[in-house]
Amino acid sequence: MITDFLADWYLVTKSLHVVSVISWMAGIFYLPRLFVYHVEQVEAGSATDRMFQTMERRLLRGIMNPAMIATWVFGLALVFTPGVVDWSFVWPWVKAGGVLVMTWFHHWLGLRRKEFLAGTNTRNGRAYRLMNEVPTILMLVIVFAVITRF
Repeated sequence: MITDFLADWYLVTKSLHVVSVISWMAGIFYLPRLFVYHVEQVEAGSATDRMFQTMERRLLRGIMNPAMIATWVFGLALVFTPGVVDWSFVWPWVKAGGVLVMTWFHHWLGLRRKEFLAGTNTRNGRAYRLMNEVPTILMLVIVFAVITRF
């Protein structure tokens, strides 16, 4: 019964998954960039520091967290839709691994935001610039796994 529902709503679920991923990725690209500007341009305890903390909190809680949750919900719905995923291939395992690492990275960013809030950040702009490359690499791995289905 649930599999019939998932099959009937496959295109809607897939569309909502894609929209959720786009929203999540937008935030996951932007938050480390905010951290770069925050650490390089802002004096701790200043009004600008508080503004950056507000921007970072709203981005994480208002956009990234809901988008990540929606990505997982609609992604799992696709996994359980009959005929969509064949686990005998490599690609679903690569995608799943990439999504798990992306989720870890999301939470890592949340911990860095809390460090800014507490005034205990020890990373410099270069570190955040390097970390900004992580989602790009993961995105490439995930997209190529899904599209090429190797």
